[in-house]
Parts: sequence; structure tokens; C-alpha cells
Amino acid sequence: MALFLFPVIVCAQEPDTIPLPERDSVLADTVAKSDIIRHERKSGNAGGIDKKIERTASDSVTMDLENNLMTYYGNAEVRYGDITITAAVMEFNMKTQVVRAYGRQDSLGIWHDRPHFTQGSDVIDADELRFNFNTQKGTVTKVFTTQNEGFIHGEYIKKLDDGSMNIKGGSFTTCDLREHPHFEFRFNKGRVIPDDVIVTGPIFLTIAEVPLPIGLPFAILPNKKGQTSGFIMPSYGESTTQGFYLQDGGWYWILNDNMDLQLLGTIYIRGSWGINPIFRYVQRYKHSGTFNLAVNHNVIGTQGASDYYKGSGFKVMWTHKQDPKARPNSSFSASVNMISPNYNKYNAKTTSDYLSNEFQSSIAYQTNIAQKVFITLNGNQSQNTLNHKINITLPSLTMTVNRFYPLKNVGRQGKKHWYKDLNLNYSMNAKNVINMADSLFFPSFDTPDWGNAFGDYWNTNWMTNMQNGIQHKVSANLPVKLFKHFTWTNTFNFTDRMYFDSQTKEWIPLTVVGGDTVAAHLQTTDERGFSNLMNFDVSSNITTKIYGIKYFQRGPLRAIRHVFTPTIGFSYTPDFSTDFWHCYSYYLDQNGEQVLYNRFANGIYGSPGQAESGQITYSFGNNLEIKVPSKNDTVTGLRTVKLIESLTLSGNYDLAKDSLNFSYLNVSGRTTLFKKLSLQYSSIWDPYAISQGNIRINQLEAMRSGRLFNKKSSTWNLSLNYTLNNETFKQKQKENIKKMPPQPVGSSEEEYFDIINNFSDYIDWTTPWRLTLTYNFRYSTNVNYLNFVGTPDNQIVQTLSATGEITPTPNWKVTFQTGWDFNTNKLSYTSLGFYRDLHCFEMSFNWIPIGNYKSWNFQINVKAEMLKDLKLTKKKGYLD
Repeated sequence: MALFLFPVIVCAQEPDTIPLPERDSVLADTVAKSDIIRHERKSGNAGGIDKKIERTASDSVTMDLENNLMTYYGNAEVRYGDITITAAVMEFNMKTQVVRAYGRQDSLGIWHDRPHFTQGSDVIDADELRFNFNTQKGTVTKVFTTQNEGFIHGEYIKKLDDGSMNIKGGSFTTCDLREHPHFEFRFNKGRVIPDDVIVTGPIFLTIAEVPLPIGLPFAILPNKKGQTSGFIMPSYGESTTQGFYLQDGGWYWILNDNMDLQLLGTIYIRGSWGINPIFRYVQRYKHSGTFNLAVNHNVIGTQGASDYYKGSGFKVMWTHKQDPKARPNSSFSASVNMISPNYNKYNAKTTSDYLSNEFQSSIAYQTNIAQKVFITLNGNQSQNTLNHKINITLPSLTMTVNRFYPLKNVGRQGKKHWYKDLNLNYSMNAKNVINMADSLFFPSFDTPDWGNAFGDYWNTNWMTNMQNGIQHKVSANLPVKLFKHFTWTNTFNFTDRMYFDSQTKEWIPLTVVGGDTVAAHLQTTDERGFSNLMNFDVSSNITTKIYGIKYFQRGPLRAIRHVFTPTIGFSYTPDFSTDFWHCYSYYLDQNGEQVLYNRFANGIYGSPGQAESGQITYSFGNNLEIKVPSKNDTVTGLRTVKLIESLTLSGNYDLAKDSLNFSYLNVSGRTTLFKKLSLQYSSIWDPYAISQGNIRINQLEAMRSGRLFNKKSSTWNLSLNYTLNNETFKQKQKENIKKMPPQPVGSSEEEYFDIINNFSDYIDWTTPWRLTLTYNFRYSTNVNYLNFVGTPDNQIVQTLSATGEITPTPNWKVTFQTGWDFNTNKLSYTSLGFYRDLHCFEMSFNWIPIGNYKSWNFQINVKAEMLKDLKLTKKKGYLD
């Protein structure tokens, strides 16, 4: 909510000046507190009373028949419809239907049980209160009342029959301290219109009860529940590179119950400007989303200087979520994040903006037919601002059919037949892809006649970089169980690719054209036309599991278990480079020799291979575990420790090759140490001898040197991600540590998911301290051979990062993020954040002390949403 200031003169009515009777100084105590004295006035009596009035007290009641007064002592309460009044002492005039309430004073002069008035959502606390049930009007002295997010103090208040209140000597604040609020807007006269506005005369700000020389002749303060339309106050300051500025000011509109619009603008005195509309929509049980567009024009530095920059950029973000209950059989979702090349460089505001260089977008519609056929229509975009490449897939249509068993009902029912496990899969994908440099994707906003320029870009850049095609895939699988312990799987794969263009190549000899000499070259020509490429392959694999286990009766080691998973198979792929398949062609080179080339080398789905392959494949998987004593397991007294989670050796022997039939031997493994330390290993070994220039020769290394393999490369990856907090060392609570923060009381499910997805933007006071350490170590070796002698080229990449937070006191929070690159011996991105809860205010200081984004930002602001524009901001940006 925002603060509205308009040139409107509002005159508050003078409060009722009827004198109140003097308070009784002594309370009688003649009735036990457990007794309740109840008097009721039935409806239908004279005057404006149309409901019964209930009056109770826990101490005593006195009656003055001469003046028609009844006085209630001790927890006195009167109820009339939605009106409830409580106080220590209450006088009720039976003739005028006027009630007067006040508190009691103890021997130290301290007042207790002061009058408390409630009507609907209106709550009033006061020193004295007078209310007429006939006219529905009342007067209050020294009032403290709640109005939505704010609190109103007043020396004297008159409550009118329409629910509004006239105030004399009042103040407005969002600080809930009754006696000494930290800040308040003081005024002499004002009027409160429930669920609408608070209108005042001359108003001025006080902080810590010290008046500031800041005043206005009048003010209109919002007093509505929930969101309201209004002005958004901009922040102001000075940038050394762009001059004085007004930033992120504008207007907020509530369009209806389901939509709102926020329009923000930024302007710098040296010519930079920006506009940022944000549109949000939500429809319960159907969908919700946000569309965020930012366009900025930046003028950095002084013209003629080396660091001068002038240019425009944009950012588009759109998220759309569909409620699963809306359409169970179909869904639509969108997550668009598109940005111009230099936008974040000159307009980054958050840590995520600073560090992000890859952006992904996706728009998808999904549906199904009878839960058997699934159809997806989507568009995708990926962008990298480091290499300035952009990839767009628009549209992409995918259709998949659930695995089905065509022979399931063939043969006698109830009897297991091996052929009944035959299953088929089908999928289809059609897409259009554009790959290009991001500078070519959109013409510059600074280009004159941008609309015509866009049309030229479409023809010269988008169309020339466009690729498309359709692919069908069918696979048939038949698993057969052999001798109870072996699984024999047979697979047939068929792929059909449909393309609409191809390439032809021709060698052009040295020619002279118009007196100019054109060098000999290979000319590639794109040809339009439909082509259909088909290929297939078959494979057959047999696998099993062999278990080996050894038990020990005593000692720290009680058992060792080794699981060995061998897989032997055969696969066959024909040669699709023959003329029959229409995929490959020939051109004559400068020597007149035929050169085979692929007409569809740039196809988005690839193309069939040009060589026949008949491979005998092998794979050997290993898993090693031990059992050790454990006090935590009260059933077996043992726990399992995985020494090797996976260790796999794989390769193949190609029968169709005339030489170098053995492939490389691939070795990969992984395990986890101490529950937090992840270790991964991979290596490639060559069974053939390697001559000068790293060239494989058709001679086994075992026959040349006696070694089985030559090492080609290897990689060790060690990573640690460990989080410490105040619960870490409490043994009983270790398992109760939650990664997710609990849902705040009173928050909606959407608000909770917003906290989860943007956890770094919120202050978590539930954790006194937290430290997360991430360590990555990578050791890689590539072996270069010269005259059969290998020379290793070793590389080490090592990084350490730390993030955390500390809550030294209940109102202080310190956050940090840093890291160390051991290769460059420099700190990586480092930031510090300080947050102070100042009751109704909050203070934050964010500092990036080093690096390209060196900057700081300091702010003190009111917590309440309705006065969030009451803030003091000072910052120095990274562009300064």
C-alpha cells in the first residue's frame, strides 16, 4: 500500500463536549468473582434499540433509581449486536441508553482494565468512553485504535453512527507501541472513514517523539484492507556515471479481484531512463502468473571517454502456473526469461543478476488421449551471455504412446508365455530450430524505423539460420527370463527422419570472372525439397547378478558383500551410405577422386551412420559394501557402509571393421565418504599401441610391450557440500534438521512457495547460525604419446565456497557469501549483508567489497506495507 497526498481540504467535526461524570474512587467487593450478574433489555423497547442489550459484571452492581443509573464493577461488559464494551467500571443510564466506561486506578496511580470497544473489525482502547445505543454515537478520550495495518492515537474522538470517527489531537503510526511509538504522523484534526481513507489537516512527522521539520498542509492516508491502488514513491540519489536519479517510482493499479498492474519508471539526469511494467493475475483453482517487462536506455560516462557507453536493452520474464484441478487431462505452463546481451551488465540489481549468464525459457501445452497418447506442444529458448549464442526451438510438437503389449492376449489365458512380454514404443517429434548470435536476434532499439528493420532481420538472419524436421521412432523389446537367473533382452529400433532441405557440394576449380580471379574452393549449396531418411539397428543383451558375501564373527568388520553385474551383448547397424538410402553423395575433388559426403550433416535429428557396425559389447558392474557394528540399530546392531557404490568397465569389439576392432575401455566409478564427501572417477584406456602423433596403430599394446592398455585420460572429482548449524552437534536432533523452512503461521500456500523459491530474499530468524561449505577438487590427466612414450598433461582445478548467516542477537542478522579459487589464488564473488530489526523499522546494508560488481547499498524503511515508501536509501552502484 502507498501513501497518498492530494490537495484536498477536509474539515473535521468538533467532538462532542458533553462533560463526563467523575470516576468512583473505590470499588465495592460484595459479590464473589465467580458469580455473574446479568441484566437484559428485550428488543422492541422505545428508542432506536432493536436488539437486546446484555450487561454483566464479576464484582458488584449498584443502582441509582433517582438518576436511572446502574453501575457495574469488576470486568464489566455490555454487548449489543456486534458491539462489545468492556471496562473496570461501567455506568449505564436506563433512560437515555448511554453507557460510560472507565478503568480503575491502583494505589500507585496505575490504571488497569481501561475501556475496550469492539465493533466488527474496529477495536478501540481508551481512558474513558461514552456511547449512546440509540444514536450509535460515542465519544472517547485518549484513544488507541487499530485501523488495518495502522494505529491511531487521539486525545479526543467522536464516533458517528456511520462508523466514521472524528479525531482531535491525534496521530497515525504503524508502530504498535501504545505509550511511546517509535514514529508517528501527528495532526490536530482528522477523520477516519472505515475501509477507505484517513483524512487529516496539517500533519508532520515525529521520530522517537522528536518533531522533524517535515510537514504537509493535509494528507490522505489509505485505510483499506489488502491491496490498494496508489502512487509508488521513487528512490533518489546520485550516480557518478549517470548523474542524479529517481528510481523505481510509478503507480500501482488494482484492475479487479484477479489482476493488478505495476508501472515503474527510472530517469537519470544524464539521459538514462527505464520503464518496467509488471502485470500479475490469479484465478483461484485455475491459474496464476506474472508478466514482467523491463526496457532500459543507458548513457554511461562522458561522451568521448574510454568508458563511455550508450545503448538500449530489455528483459522479458513471464511465468504461468495452472492449478492441477483446473483441467486434469491437459495443462499449460510458461517460464520465459529472455534478456538482451548487455542488459545485466548495466542494469543488474540482485546477486542473481550479477552472476547469471545462462537463461532458459519454456512454454508448453500438454494433453493426452485416454491416458494412452500424450501430446506436448512447446517452445524453448536458451541463451548464453558469455558466448553470445541463442537457441530457439519454436514450435516443438511431441507425441508419445504408452508402452503396449500386442501379444498379451495371444495364446491360452493364465499361462505364462515368453512372447507375451513383447512390447512396443512409439514417439514422434517435429520442431523448428533457430541458432544464431544474440546480436542478430533483435535489431537495436536505437535503429531508426525499428519496424522495417525487424522485417529485414527476419529475412536475413532468422530465415537463414532456421532448421526444421520431423522424427518418428519405434522400438520393439522382448525380455526373456533364462534359467531363472539370466535376463535376455532383444531390441529392435527404427528411426524415420523427415527433412525439408539438404546440401550439395561441388569442387569449383580456379576461374576468372570479369577479370577477377576466383580461387579454387568447395562450394556448398542449400537445396529445398522433402527427404525421408530411415535407419534401424538391432541388439541383444544377456545380464545377471552374482552375489558374493563373507561373514565375520568378531571384530569391527562383520560382513563383506560384493555384487557383480556382467552384461554381454551384440548390436548390429547396417551401412546407410549406399545409394539405396539416399543419405550420402559424392563430389570430385581437385584430383578427380570421389569424396563421400553427408547431404544432411546439419540435420537437427542427425543422420544415419555411413559405416556398418557389428559390435560385441561388454559391461561389468561392481558394488562393494561392508557391515559394521552400530549402536543406533537396535534390531540387528549393524549398519551398512558402501565402499564402492558403482565401478563399471565397458567396451566393445566391432566385427565389421577390418582393423582396430577393439574400442577404448571405459572405467567409471563413484562412492560417498563420510556421508558428505562425493568421489567420482573416470578413465579411458586404449588396447592398441600408439605411435608418434597420438595415432593408433593396428597392434595390441600387449604384444608390443606386455601391457594390456595405454592410458589415454583420467579424471578424479572430489566434492564436499556440508552444512553446519546450531543443531548439528545435538545428537538427538540431527535427524530433525529440516532443509525447508516451516510455513509461517497465517501465510497462504502461494506465499510459502514464494519463500521456498526465493529463500535468499527473506530473513530467517529460526536459525541462530548456519555455515555451508562447498569444496570441489578436479584432477585430470591427458596422455600425449611420442615414439610410444606417454607424457602426462596434468591439470588441477580447486575451488572452495562458503555461505552462511549469524544471528548474534534476536534483532541482528549477518549473512555472507565468499569463496577461494586455488588456481588464481583470488577470492571469488564475495558479499556481506547486515540486517537489523528496529521493531517498526528495519535496516539493511549489503556490501560487495571486491570484484567487478563492487558496490554497497544502505536502507532504513518502515516495515508496514502501507508505508513502505517511507525510507532512507543510500547506495553506490558497481557502475560508479
